[in-house]
Amino acid sequence: MKIKEITFENQLYAFVCSLNDVNKGLEFLSDDSDFIQLGTWNYEKNFSTVPHYHLEHDKPSNLTQEVVLVHKGSVKCRLFTKEGNYVDEVDINEGELIVQIYGVHEYIMNEDSIVLEIKNGPYYGPEIDRKRIEVVDKPS
Repeated sequence: MKIKEITFENQLYAFVCSLNDVNKGLEFLSDDSDFIQLGTWNYEKNFSTVPHYHLEHDKPSNLTQEVVLVHKGSVKCRLFTKEGNYVDEVDINEGELIVQIYGVHEYIMNEDSIVLEIKNGPYYGPEIDRKRIEVVDKPS
């Protein structure tokens, strides 16, 4: 279930979800237009989905979006504009995840942590796929 949305100047930067309280059935948490599609399943034993496969389509993706799921521990995520201005920060705890839609992000391990990171691909390497910045106003 979605527990927080982080926006700045009418732009969605990220949203946080908890897997500790999931609604019954299938629930998509992302918008249809997001490059990362995120949904939860909560089904009873012996439930079966209908066998299916996904059709091939040209789906241009000009932006990498990522999901960071904290399996163990706690991680602080700080969000900034592309110009380096501070937007917000949030702690992601066990069983929670953050979906990065836009902007700059920084992760700080609050404690020893095991994290699963998921991104849309393909990946072209750090020189092409990302840009490191100096932040203007970083909280202490």
